[in-house]
Amino acid sequence: MCGIVCAIAQREVREILLEGLKRLEYRGYDSAGMVTIGSERNQLQVIKSIGKVAELVNATQSKKISGRIGLAHTRWATHGKPTKANAHPHVSRNEIAVVHNGIIENHEVFRRGLKKKGYKFSSDTDTEIIAHAIHCYKSEHKSSLLQAVNAVIKDLSGAYGLCVFDKRNPDQIIAARSGSPLIIGVGIGENFIASDPAALGQVTDRFVYLEEGDVALITLNDVSIWHKSRRVKRTITTIPRSSSDSDKGKFQHFMLKEIYEQPKSIRETLIGRISKTKVLEQAFGLNADKVFDKVKHVQIVACGTSYHAGLIAKYWLESVAKLSCQVDVASDYRYRSIVSHPGTLFVTISQSGETADTLAALKYSKKFSYVASLSICNVATSALVRESDLCLLTMAGKEVGVASTKAFSTQLSVLLLLSIVLGRRSGLPAKEEKELVSQLHQLPTLIEKTLKLDKSIKTIAKQFSKKNHSLFLGRGAQYPVAKEGALKLKEISYIHAEAYQAGELKHGPLALVDNKMPVIAVAPNNDLLSKLKANLSEVSARGGKLYVFADESIKYKSDKSCKVINVPSCPEILAPLVFTIPLQLLAYHVALTKGTDVDHPRNLAKSVTVE
Repeated sequence: MCGIVCAIAQREVREILLEGLKRLEYRGYDSAGMVTIGSERNQLQVIKSIGKVAELVNATQSKKISGRIGLAHTRWATHGKPTKANAHPHVSRNEIAVVHNGIIENHEVFRRGLKKKGYKFSSDTDTEIIAHAIHCYKSEHKSSLLQAVNAVIKDLSGAYGLCVFDKRNPDQIIAARSGSPLIIGVGIGENFIASDPAALGQVTDRFVYLEEGDVALITLNDVSIWHKSRRVKRTITTIPRSSSDSDKGKFQHFMLKEIYEQPKSIRETLIGRISKTKVLEQAFGLNADKVFDKVKHVQIVACGTSYHAGLIAKYWLESVAKLSCQVDVASDYRYRSIVSHPGTLFVTISQSGETADTLAALKYSKKFSYVASLSICNVATSALVRESDLCLLTMAGKEVGVASTKAFSTQLSVLLLLSIVLGRRSGLPAKEEKELVSQLHQLPTLIEKTLKLDKSIKTIAKQFSKKNHSLFLGRGAQYPVAKEGALKLKEISYIHAEAYQAGELKHGPLALVDNKMPVIAVAPNNDLLSKLKANLSEVSARGGKLYVFADESIKYKSDKSCKVINVPSCPEILAPLVFTIPLQLLAYHVALTKGTDVDHPRNLAKSVTVE
């Protein structure tokens, strides 16, 4: 959620830094700050503010901040409250300045050691230890800034994207990345660093993406990059300044573009929130650990696609965290008799954060003794975020298509993180958490592989051109996936679609099955597979036409009554995310065959702001 903008130029950088921060406001933050090295006597000029970037703009103008090298940052509080003292940048002995995204897990160990060496701390943040540690190493070893940074980051645990400069050497910035993104903007006689290319669109269209473990030295005319102590070259990528979330690019519709953006959106949602072995729970907000320590039950409230995400999370919370979970449609929650169990965490899920029913449910929840409220949302400035005790933003970026795709998958990613951090408190072994986190690291690549099914799905979509009804089937956590698939098909193709738990077929829905009713099933490789196959045999025996999305490892075979689409094999915990992708593609291509308005289906709005 935090944002970084840095610059070294032959001109004043103040306005470049401030404009960059404005462009990152969508990411969410509660304070802002910047530091420059003044043109006279190389003095550090530090200024910070609480609240919006506009407050920082006013402060820099009144204090006449100047300089040709600078670091700027917007902060979302994780360690320490939103105060000026805790805002970035952090400075050590008026020489070293640092801005940092991410979470340093072992900051207390550093803090104790640095205090013994006489360093005084002015903040409660994990970041301040980086500034002091670099200063300490540089002083004790008479080293260069680059050497000091390399030495310190070797001992940091957690995630970081950081930028550092030293007033004694005002011609360079050092950047380092591990688990939190950084890009370098390449100019002519000037260079820039940011956490997102969007921050630098006003000054350059050429970018170098730092890779995991990279350390870079940036000067006016040069960019040098090292990886594991070896000098490397990284490709310069040109991003047209006109490109944005409001541009379909090479895609025919926003929906298809957003389906294909899911690997990137998931990566950005996970970055800085997981290390190599664990979930960094500080990402959930200030005092989240204290809140989670009290949680014995979870209440989820949401609407539409977000409600389906909540239903999937119920399976995760019960299997991973061993917690009971209730999931309610927001529009119904306020109109039933609520039984609030002691130790309940109230979770709301919304893409826009302005969904009227979900907001009303959050306000209504204040009447009950919930431990705290947590919002999972894509918009940092939304009412839902402002009114919740804790928040974890999904980094899906702007979603234009009315039918939600990347918002849904990023919501699921965050809900799995929540399940893991709550699981720690109910006995989830560190070894199992490490395995789950390893699987999460694989998730974007799995989604990319699954997207390669696009052409084969486009082919079968033609068989739906004259269909008016369809049935979706799933078992266990795949039942909500089936519900989401049915919702996507009905909202953009206008085909009547319903989802059922496959075991419920013989209790009514089987009466609908004939050769005119396509039946779509999701079949991951899990303990329920044999039972699902038996249910699908019931469909075939009644002359139904089956379309089965099956894990490729089970080698499910197509026949006259059944078309099998092999989905890349995946861990069971990730199957709801992976199997959602082909259902999104199916809905999209069926809508094309029907000739409907894919991005703006009739009677629907992107953000439902009325009850």
